Amino acid sequence: MLYGWTGKLLWVDLTRQEAWAEELNPLWARDFIGGRGLGTKYLYEAMDPRVDPFSPDNVLIFATGPLTGTHASCGARYMVVTKGPLTGAVTGSNSGGHWGPELKFAGYDLLLIRGRASAPVYLWIYDDEVEIRDASHLWGKSTWDTEDLIRGEVGVPEARIAGIGPAGENLVRFACIINEKHRAAGRSGVGAVMGAKNLKAVAVRGTGSVRIADPETYLRACRALHQKLQEAPATGENLPLYGTAATIDAINAVGALPTRNFQEGVFEHAEDLNGVAVRERYLVTNKACFACRIACGRVTKVGESRYKILTKPQHWHANEGPEYENAWALGAACGVGELDAVLFANYLCNELGLDPISMGATLACAMEMYQRGILTEEQTGLPLTFGSGEALVKMVEATGRGEGFGKELALGSKRLAEKYGHPELHMGVKGQEFPAYDPRGLQGMGVAYATSNRGACHLRAFTAFAEVFGMPEPLDPHTTEGKAALCKHLQDVQSVVDATGLCSFLTFGVTLEDLLPVLSAATGVEYTVEVVLRCGERIWNLERLWNLKAGFTAADDTLPKRILEEPIPAGPAKGQVVRLHEMLPEYYRERGWTPEGEPTAGKLIELGLL
Repeated sequence: MLYGWTGKLLWVDLTRQEAWAEELNPLWARDFIGGRGLGTKYLYEAMDPRVDPFSPDNVLIFATGPLTGTHASCGARYMVVTKGPLTGAVTGSNSGGHWGPELKFAGYDLLLIRGRASAPVYLWIYDDEVEIRDASHLWGKSTWDTEDLIRGEVGVPEARIAGIGPAGENLVRFACIINEKHRAAGRSGVGAVMGAKNLKAVAVRGTGSVRIADPETYLRACRALHQKLQEAPATGENLPLYGTAATIDAINAVGALPTRNFQEGVFEHAEDLNGVAVRERYLVTNKACFACRIACGRVTKVGESRYKILTKPQHWHANEGPEYENAWALGAACGVGELDAVLFANYLCNELGLDPISMGATLACAMEMYQRGILTEEQTGLPLTFGSGEALVKMVEATGRGEGFGKELALGSKRLAEKYGHPELHMGVKGQEFPAYDPRGLQGMGVAYATSNRGACHLRAFTAFAEVFGMPEPLDPHTTEGKAALCKHLQDVQSVVDATGLCSFLTFGVTLEDLLPVLSAATGVEYTVEVVLRCGERIWNLERLWNLKAGFTAADDTLPKRILEEPIPAGPAKGQVVRLHEMLPEYYRERGWTPEGEPTAGKLIELGLL
């Protein structure tokens, strides 16, 4: 008997309109743990990485971890693993809330979906009962309306729904999957994969529970973990008080807050977007995901605003956000310092099913092209000037609904910039837009972005821990020394966290060593630090193998010319560029890869991948 894991996965073939359960491979579970790791292993075995992301042959996997749905702090997470349409690379997009635990309670570690329905459908999973239901009447509906309508149809108030909005239906390259109206599997376009499969939503209700191998030891370990989280400044005080938007001040202070499409590193209106501003002006209450002891979620409500007339009554009530990345992408990246405009744009992203990071960054790219005269008002339909809250709100809705110039923005910034002859204005890696840290001011983030398997991402190796916040020890953000080794280590650690079903924010307050007693007591597997780091390294290398088969090479481990050659013009990071040439060869050596960035046969044998 397996503990932690349910021991079962659910396959759905939308083309054949069939669903069936299979036993989980216990050896894979031990070696890849779950979540992103186990999802990647099943993806690697189930499909050809060279297929088009919108092909019926692309497999869409919802993967939980062994701690998802348990009492472990922040055990709410699930991963969506697939081939991302924004990048063409493997992706694992993470979401919280309550949907992941509900899938576990229904008895499944993974949900794997292939094929394409001939007409819109949604899945209804109630323990062992699985139905593929007509969703034609839901096509075109927002994520919010879709959730309410499905819950009414299934007649189960406790049902949890993960679905797409018009953005996913319109195959916006950065469409996301929204569960419980405001939690998102947000990056790389996983929502567009659902749209390509004519899958509107997955509703699930489970009446089971998660079996624990050693309940007494497990509860003691959970209590110890909870205590450490409460005592840590970040997780016990800062995140609950100000949410993730508190990060704006720290990143702006070191000159690494990307502004106006990375033309600058300091935003003059940063204080208007930070966690204090959100708390003082718009916060209604905190909100926590399942089993969360941090409650960093922001439930907000905008009062009277000139943007209210652009939106609908449902936006006038309490909604959620913005997180730090959203406040940056919809704010500083576009030069917008009006928090009410940023909040409305954030609500629209949730309602329409858009990744706010890629949405804001793509609009910022278009705004720079407008600034340079590459785009005109005749083409865009309205002035796309940096700082325009009106342009922000209108372009978000136009993108999600596939209207006007929004159809162009739906391509993502890489394809947009290439279409208009200026690929150098795309700020990202492997086709995915950068998040809210200018790597010129944080050298470690430069190598982390360049080597990320899913494209530019701060959640694969957050070197800013050390470079900005001094954890576990301070590192000079402008030096390259030791950054390759740090990046490799953090990538392996994060792979483990993503595999367990726990939230990344735990690592703000506890160490990997603190998590292991919980994981071992839950699963009955004696996971040591050495063993789990090997699991993390195994996951990372398997993702790399997947990308190599998809056609990626070391040439894709790079950064835009602006980041490599154009120094930040002002602020604390003035004069800095990313010295990737100093870090990348060292990174490959740390990984045990060839100078061409390929895992050696010896490394693959060592990890059990060959």
